[in-house]
Amino acid sequence: MNRVLDKQRRRLRRKYRIRKRLYGTKERPRMTVFKSNRHVYVQVIDDMNGTTIASAGDVEKELKQLKPNVTNGEKLGEVVGKRLLDKSIKTVVFDRNGYRYHGIVKAIADGVRKAGIEL
Repeated sequence: MNRVLDKQRRRLRRKYRIRKRLYGTKERPRMTVFKSNRHVYVQVIDDMNGTTIASAGDVEKELKQLKPNVTNGEKLGEVVGKRLLDKSIKTVVFDRNGYRYHGIVKAIADGVRKAGIEL
């Protein structure tokens, strides 16, 4: 049990170190990733107003069939990218939220790039 808590604390410390430097504006919002053992969520946030511009997760009705793996992470990134293009947003700041930049997190970033958004 102690090992799990230590792992969570280390991720939170990395998260806070990252968040000190990243800041999203209306023109260039912050895109953050959260993953649990069962689900993956992506949120695009305007930190100036404290509002969520776009979001996607594998709990939504049309994305329910997606499992939390690399190939589906890229599809989730493409969905977020299309939603951002609909709102005429071309660039975002990528917040990996304390997770390593590999696997699902990297696949989401690649999917957003594939949709035409600049990270």
